[in-house]
Amino acid sequence: MATPTPKPTSGSPVFRAVASSTRPIQQLLKCITFTNKVHVEIGEDGLKFAAGQARAMSGVASVSKSLFTSYSLNIPPSETHSNDDDDDEEPPSLSFQVSLAALLETLQIFGASDAAARQAKAEADPYRSNLRNYRPDAFSNQTLGMAGTCILSYNEEGGPFSINLEESGVSTTCNLTTYLPEAREDLPFDVSDLEFKVIMQSRYLLEALTELAHSSPSRLTLTVSRQEPYLRMSCAGPLGGSSVDFAKGRDLFETFSVINKWVQNFKFDLVKMAVDAMRISSKVSIRGDGQGVLNMQFIVETESREANFLNFTLLPYVVLDDEEEDEEKEDEEGEEEQNGAGDKSER
Repeated sequence: MATPTPKPTSGSPVFRAVASSTRPIQQLLKCITFTNKVHVEIGEDGLKFAAGQARAMSGVASVSKSLFTSYSLNIPPSETHSNDDDDDEEPPSLSFQVSLAALLETLQIFGASDAAARQAKAEADPYRSNLRNYRPDAFSNQTLGMAGTCILSYNEEGGPFSINLEESGVSTTCNLTTYLPEAREDLPFDVSDLEFKVIMQSRYLLEALTELAHSSPSRLTLTVSRQEPYLRMSCAGPLGGSSVDFAKGRDLFETFSVINKWVQNFKFDLVKMAVDAMRISSKVSIRGDGQGVLNMQFIVETESREANFLNFTLLPYVVLDDEEEDEEKEDEEGEEEQNGAGDKSER
């Protein structure tokens, strides 16, 4: 249900931020395009855009206030519901929902005239246009390739989310309808009950998933242990099975901490939704808790080395008893066929 648009006021907006480019926000939002509406939370440290998928996966894109040349948040005391006796009260914030497709389309208007110039640069330098060139600095000036001003504003609670784009003397204002924020059901990831934590370069994780995707798998099995294989990603599909083992070493893992052996299954299609985050990020922190919930936090660095985060949380895939019986029958049939046809090489 859309919130009613209030009458315009002469006062200052409760939120206003100015940026020289929308490209950083646009790239972060493209990593969570698995939902129609995105939950927007505006706080003192920046903006958070949250999306969910079938209550089995959540993605949060955190945009730091350092990306803006100007950032102001003025929430009236009546809207914060503050209590002087409550010292543990959370910092004030604004929350609403907007159409993610409409927001991305609006941001793409900014800098559209430079698209041809950026494409020409890529064609002139084939090495940098190579998709396998995992550039860690996704927000460098060369990547941005645009100049202008973008103003994000939110006049008052219930009003539209306004985006004013100025480029080459042309000004465009888009007012996006906001919706009442639905109650967010955060997935139960327990940071106080971690079973393992691994920090590595994102490109290693991307290469592994790309290799496993060739077998068109439905599930991904993640195994983490203190002994070999220290980190294994395996899957099986109609085109065969495959696995990728990561050897323990300083060149591969920045951090490798395991309390207990951890083995869980996840839907491969859900894990694959984080591929865009792997492409633009420099590092990833992979964690698992005692309930089998997986968390992947990607670090996306700006040119000034300021960090922005993409956070994905996935619930484990629960295999029902009927599915287990079907799988056992399929395995038995597969063994009979293999014995009749002779040995088959495994990948």
